[in-house]
Amino acid sequence: MPRVLEMAPSAPDGISRDEARNAMKFTGTIMVEAPREALFARLRDASFFASCVEGVRELQKIDCHHYTAVLETRIAYLKFRFDVAVTLVRADEPREIEARIEGTPAGIAGRLTAISVTRLAEEGTGTRLAYEVEAVLTGKLGSLGQSVLRTKAKAMERTFAERVRTLFAAEAAP
Repeated sequence: MPRVLEMAPSAPDGISRDEARNAMKFTGTIMVEAPREALFARLRDASFFASCVEGVRELQKIDCHHYTAVLETRIAYLKFRFDVAVTLVRADEPREIEARIEGTPAGIAGRLTAISVTRLAEEGTGTRLAYEVEAVLTGKLGSLGQSVLRTKAKAMERTFAERVRTLFAAEAAP
């Protein structure tokens, strides 16, 4: 389950001090019955990764380090559509992937900025996927509050874990 560790004392680059007060750090761990190298390769495949994240649409590859997509999600009683740009900052095969996500919601003022770090470690016959996401939400979305965002993060993690496990199980089946 994701945990919101704390309000981050600093925020991703390009964020003002006022915006940094809304920064949140989410962490979690997911177990996947797959070799670490195979999981790393699949997570580096933007199409595979996007298929596991609820609400991602219209993924476009710009080059091997840059992508754009649309993220549609519902948080509490509000529906949001973000135009997002994803930059692969670092990939240390087969251990770690770091990405920067920036998005603007359609129709309202605000933005999403996040840094995501995924670490993979062999554990038994599978792989432990540990993640950290430091996110800043401004505008209407940023005003929703941590409890609402925490609930959404938990739901998104459950969906992501279920989809990753299901896709690996399907690939392993004869």
